[in-house]
Amino acid sequence: MTQQHGTAPRTTAELSPPPDLAEQVARALAEDVGAGDLTAALVPAGRRGRATVITREAAVLCGRPWVDEVFRQLDPRVSVEWEVREGADIAPSQRLFRVAGPARSLLTGERTALNFLQTLSGTATTTRRWVEVVAGLPCRVLDTRKTLPGLRLAQKYAVRCGGGGNHRKGLYDGILVKENHIMAAGSIAAAVAAARNAGASVPVEVEVETLDELREALDAGADMALLDEFSLEQLRAAVALNRAHARGPMKLEASGNVTLETLRPIAATGVDFVSIGSLTKHLRAIDLSMRFEFDASA
Repeated sequence: MTQQHGTAPRTTAELSPPPDLAEQVARALAEDVGAGDLTAALVPAGRRGRATVITREAAVLCGRPWVDEVFRQLDPRVSVEWEVREGADIAPSQRLFRVAGPARSLLTGERTALNFLQTLSGTATTTRRWVEVVAGLPCRVLDTRKTLPGLRLAQKYAVRCGGGGNHRKGLYDGILVKENHIMAAGSIAAAVAAARNAGASVPVEVEVETLDELREALDAGADMALLDEFSLEQLRAAVALNRAHARGPMKLEASGNVTLETLRPIAATGVDFVSIGSLTKHLRAIDLSMRFEFDASA
């Protein structure tokens, strides 16, 4: 797992945008603009304009760096003036930012900029809702790899923006031994041993479905166990087994069919993390509006 796995995003540094942000924006502009914005070309080339973006609903703001990058790539003459910080709670009808510059560039960049802002704010808002449910408990809400293709690092940034933590970024920065891996390797012990022998300097987590499998993972020296669809009684038993084991305790992650109603009871069993695929999979973008004003003449 990554280092964000157990730390809350409290500083600007912890909310550093992903390294592929410029590439994400370039791809988004390319698919929308293509060979050129035919409609914006109807506007006189010298005309300038201004626009104000507001939110129509309460949310957590996320995506400022993407908006800035959209207009930077389109036209450096466009200025962006923010009125809300990244990660802040926003209220219906609140003004978020203003842009000014060549009218053609403002019109061309509108949809791509808002797409990023509404999508990432939606992920951050959803995450905040789940995080608030476990407030006061020593348990962290995590995301999963169930993300939109091409936007994984952006969505994981949004999860941190909403107060959640990141599970592994991909298959390259953490080992999660699941049922099929165990079957192919022959046993949990064999799979963990293979991970250790491979020399990968990443945590080794094992998905388990029973207390016996948890015991096997503990005996094998895994760093973490994913408790798949355990009942509350089983979770409490797993926590007790983990604490009492000679090679424990290791970190425990609960997962599988978690809802807002069941989250707090699950977190209260003593597990360290609860991973929730819907943070990034069941996406609902927030409702934004960009209102334009244009100069009377070029």
